[in-house]
Order: sequence, then structure tokens, then C-alpha cells
Amino acid sequence: MISYTNEELLNGILRNDNVILQYIYKNFYYKVNIFIKKNSGDDEDANDIFQEAIIVVYRKLKANDLVISCAFETYLHSVCKFLWLKQLSKQKSEKEMMVDSSRFGSEFDHDFAELVEKNDRFRLYQKHFQLLGSDCQKLLQLFFDKVPLKQIAQIMGFSGEKYVKKRKFKCKEYLINSIKQDVNFKKLN
Repeated sequence: MISYTNEELLNGILRNDNVILQYIYKNFYYKVNIFIKKNSGDDEDANDIFQEAIIVVYRKLKANDLVISCAFETYLHSVCKFLWLKQLSKQKSEKEMMVDSSRFGSEFDHDFAELVEKNDRFRLYQKHFQLLGSDCQKLLQLFFDKVPLKQIAQIMGFSGEKYVKKRKFKCKEYLINSIKQDVNFKKLN
């Protein structure tokens, strides 16, 4: 059977390599699925948590902020446990007891909890960004990509840079207000 080193698995995640991702799902998902089912979850929860854990690992890799001192499988399983505990704490009362009381690895620290919170914020942003009209989405994306105002005006067919600034301000203001009115925004603050 083929096996990969931690470095090969991490590089595969970073490159979005389908062979590596399929290997990770095939070899590591079932333990996460069992853990989540034993602790008030179902297949859908396990799927969501596993995917979110891969995203967390990917983001930590992109930020050059990941050092693993154990087997990748152990680390990934710990990330999934952390995410599931966080999910349960949102859903259940504090008296909910976990069947598997094993402790987290030493990899979990303040930075990791912060990264999970950033993921939640990013998902909230994405949700509301998708609700914007296509012109606002395009305008803001060009702005985020640091396209010069003059060029944005040409691309969007606007009269000039002042109008681009005015439209950008209105789109951004609408996006911020939409996010602030979301119930999940209040939970994050």
C-alpha cells in the first residue's frame, strides 16, 4: 500500500493535489466519522468537520504557520476533534459529555483557536459577498486585487475614478451592514 510522509501530505494539500486529498479521505476520514458519530453527530457532520479541518491545515500552510511534531493523521484527527468540540459547544448545553475524553495534542494553542475564528469570519464574509449584486462583487474584487481605479473605471464602464470610489464605498457599506445584521456576526463578537 502506498503511504506518504507528513511533508508529502502537507505539500499535496497546499497544491490541492487530488491524489493526496483522496488518500487523506480514504485513510483518515473513517476515524473522524466514528468519533463524531459517538459524540452526537452524523455522517454529514463528520463530512463538514473533516473538510473544515483540511481547510484549516491549508490556511496554516499558506500562512507558513504549521509545524507538526507528530504523525499527520494524529494532527488531523486532533484538528477534527477541536472543531467538533467547538461545534458541540455552540449546539449543546455545557453538561454534554464527550464519550472520548482524550486530550488534545500540544499543537493546540491560542493561535489555532484564532485561526478557527478567522475561518468563521471568512465564511460569514463569503456568504454576504455572494449576496451582493454582480456589479458590486466585480467592483470589490477588482479593488481587492489592487487594480488601479482608472483601470477599474474602464473595465466597469464607469465615467471616472471618482465614480469608482463612490460606488466602491456604497458596495462596501452595504456589505458591512449586511454582515453586521447576521445572527452569526453577533455570535463572533
